[in-house]
Amino acid sequence: MLKRIAAIFLVLVILGMMLVFTRLNPGTIEIDLALGTVESSIPLAFTFAFVAGWFFGVVSMALVAARLIGERRRLRKALRDSEVEVSSLRSLPLSDAD
Repeated sequence: MLKRIAAIFLVLVILGMMLVFTRLNPGTIEIDLALGTVESSIPLAFTFAFVAGWFFGVVSMALVAARLIGERRRLRKALRDSEVEVSSLRSLPLSDAD
């Protein structure tokens, strides 16, 4: 419950900051994309940059998570194989060292 309230509060704070930023920066900006130029409002350009950065961050973390999941799968298989080997060694009869 506390997490939900904190998340809602955070969203409201961000929305409030966006409204203040939009009010204080009503101008437009020209963005050169190498293939052409785009004219956009300053808040829209900042919002797009934020969303693009967030998206690339999520994609990069997904790649790291996928690599960790693969490593975890490999380690679990190695553990199972080791447990099977230990189990088979325990079932062998002991020979006397005479």
